[in-house]
Amino acid sequence: MAGVEMIHVPYRGEAPALADLIANQVNVCFSTLGGSIEHIKAGKLRALAVTSAKRVQVLPDIPTIGEFIPNYEVSAWDGLVAPKDSPAEIVSKLNMQVNAALADAKLQVRLDELGLGATPGSTAEFRKLVADDTEKWAKVVKFAGIKADP
Repeated sequence: MAGVEMIHVPYRGEAPALADLIANQVNVCFSTLGGSIEHIKAGKLRALAVTSAKRVQVLPDIPTIGEFIPNYEVSAWDGLVAPKDSPAEIVSKLNMQVNAALADAKLQVRLDELGLGATPGSTAEFRKLVADDTEKWAKVVKFAGIKADP
């Protein structure tokens, strides 16, 4: 979106990538906030921007990339999934219990400290999120001409 050329350096995980960034072996890294926040707080890394649509509570002075590149937003998420033929009553009960856990004040504080967030919701909302992200990233793959290695 910005027309910036970068060389992708593949790593076997976030920790080795961050270690190389701290050691000045690479110049920049897109990292999860959960993986990098302690390094940022310790002064080992300098946060340039966050990729989420809104600034994050744990780093309120760090701008979003969207403040410089309109409509830029990349957010990582995790979700709980089950086999497609799982009984609806089990899925509903699991969803209710997970939402209850995510409403716990202590958990919310800890997630905020790590720069993470929780978005309780319904299974239908989660299906929509997956579908929307699949469509979004399919467009990116097509635009960039990305091909899977044979």
